[in-house]
Amino acid sequence: MSRMVGTVSRGIRAPIIREGDDLKAIVVDSVLEAARQDGFQIRDRDIVAMTEAIVARAQGNYCTVDDIAADVKEKLGGGTVGVIFPILSRNRFAICLRGIAKGAKKIVLMLSYPSDEVGNHLIDWDSMDAKDVDPYRDVLSLEQYRELFGYNVHRFTGVDYVAYYSDLIRSCGAEVEVLFANDAREILKHTKNVICCDIHTRSRTKRILKAAGGENVYGLDEIMTASVNGSGYNENYGLLGSNKATEDKVKLFPRNCQPLVDAIQAEILEKTGKHVEVMVYGDGAFKDPVGKIWELADPVVSPAYTAGLEGTPNELKLKYLADNDFAQLSGEALRDAIKNEIQKKDDDLVGKMVSEGTTPRRLTDLIGSLCDLTSGSGDKGTPIVFIQGYFDNYTAE
Repeated sequence: MSRMVGTVSRGIRAPIIREGDDLKAIVVDSVLEAARQDGFQIRDRDIVAMTEAIVARAQGNYCTVDDIAADVKEKLGGGTVGVIFPILSRNRFAICLRGIAKGAKKIVLMLSYPSDEVGNHLIDWDSMDAKDVDPYRDVLSLEQYRELFGYNVHRFTGVDYVAYYSDLIRSCGAEVEVLFANDAREILKHTKNVICCDIHTRSRTKRILKAAGGENVYGLDEIMTASVNGSGYNENYGLLGSNKATEDKVKLFPRNCQPLVDAIQAEILEKTGKHVEVMVYGDGAFKDPVGKIWELADPVVSPAYTAGLEGTPNELKLKYLADNDFAQLSGEALRDAIKNEIQKKDDDLVGKMVSEGTTPRRLTDLIGSLCDLTSGSGDKGTPIVFIQGYFDNYTAE
């Protein structure tokens, strides 16, 4: 009988990672011990993945509010700073905002609406329609926003982020002005010194502002790109991908991860004779249908991965074949016909009807999303994920 099990994703428990730990040894030992305890065999093309958090923790890649403040003050002058399009998150942005506020005399906080970039809503579309507000045209002051929409709390966290961010800025000694707009150029009526806090649209936002007369325009990816007073940093992403560590410190996105994934791959090959793929993953890329939140708040799903994870899936849609090409077949005849079709499929199925409805996303984005859902973000204690059968298809025995 053909093998009945396809893809399996296992969360692997590991010790609590501290700065300076030998992460290569911990990951390899954890996977091999899990295989021994749980009775599974490591096979070629299995995948070992680890969260970006444990990589950054092992690297000691942290910076403080004061480090951020010093960098902001040096780059933007310490006066009035526009902070535009931040996501609404205590974990992802609040501590960064504290640092920015400490490096300025006044913050003009411009929030996108009805939601931030990743789907955290300030207001809902029905409320906007009822008030005849056009988010593509209308610019609202804080007073107008409150008059129209009152005090709204986040569906999941119960936080009024407008009040929360405003109070946080004031607590750092800076003045605050809040406005709501979706045209980046609106901020230039208030200041020419701007930090663009959007993640996936940051390049366009910076380009638009510079073309419109912005003088000191930076993205979060350009703050903390070098060490400040011995701090951590990320030369590629700056503060993007950072998480709250304490009330005064953030853990930055990990740096220089490629040597680590290559070393883990080589170590497992040496110890087992099997060639596995290895990756570092952060947020997955998927949307919650209830809260409308798109999970991906990191600049990329995977900052480093081994060569075998490059590319996109090249898959046939089995139900299309069953309902069309082989509609007259059933049972073993149908199974054999579909297996034969898989075995002779083209190397590139892009644009062909037999692949319609498959998922043409990058492998690392798909696998990283699977890993993020497997490991969770709470107390599971499984920062390593071991995946088997991902590259199998219906013909695998």
